Amino acid sequence: MTVATPFGREAIEEILPHREPFLLIDEVLELRPGEGALARKTVREDEWYLRGHFPGRPVMPGVLIVEALAQTGAVAVLSEEENRGRLALFAGIDECRFKRLVEPGDVLELRCDLERVRGPIGRGKAEARVDGELACRATLTFAVETHSVRPRSGPVEGVWGNREVPSEERQAREESDQ
Repeated sequence: MTVATPFGREAIEEILPHREPFLLIDEVLELRPGEGALARKTVREDEWYLRGHFPGRPVMPGVLIVEALAQTGAVAVLSEEENRGRLALFAGIDECRFKRLVEPGDVLELRCDLERVRGPIGRGKAEARVDGELACRATLTFAVETHSVRPRSGPVEGVWGNREVPSEERQAREESDQ
């Protein structure tokens, strides 16, 4: 199933646990749960990381481009029914190359296509482009936690919210997931 209708931060926050200032994708343009995703990030002049990287010559740090790619892949992984409410964590970054600077005003097009998923471990090919020009590419390996760490909800129905889950409630949820 492909979800072709773009969706913004509110729906992204229903899938990913990331929040400001570390949510690095603005919009999902295409979603193929368990297969891949295409997202967009507009690099604004007021981004928190640009003040010190570098004064007088602001450039988006490469590690944050890779993180934005990983968040794009995580949208695809965590949109699958069996992974809702879980965390997708980095397990590896291979063959990463940076091809151009990403500066304020640039619009990153982020694509991550999953090529292999075995149990909780998966791998995907990721690319970031600006105006069609390759900015970064990498092969990302991820691990999905095997128990739910947040209340389950779909990408459109319900909201997880930003509240702390009391430890007794969290333990009860974890036990019911096993």
